[in-house]
Amino acid sequence: MPRSRNSSSPPPPDPEGVRSEEAAEGVDDLSFQQARTALELILAELQGQDLEVEAMADLYRRALRYADRCEAVLREVEQNVMQWDPQDQDLPPQSLSF
Repeated sequence: MPRSRNSSSPPPPDPEGVRSEEAAEGVDDLSFQQARTALELILAELQGQDLEVEAMADLYRRALRYADRCEAVLREVEQNVMQWDPQDQDLPPQSLSF
């Protein structure tokens, strides 16, 4: 009996490229951890098997989308980081501006 996938888990790598468009649609909704896990799965797939060039290219494109999502989440978190001056403890922390 196949295991049911949790709706919050990232789509598994698809070396045949059948679900690549479907997988691309939900990437922007993934958390950092989900995107990182999907990226790690794809990298393992790329390293672990003899793949056709087309399948390898598709996996590479998907990996880039997941990596971009990870970077976007990190940028968002970075913008929300608070700066606190330990020398002036009376001032509340302020948003760090870049």
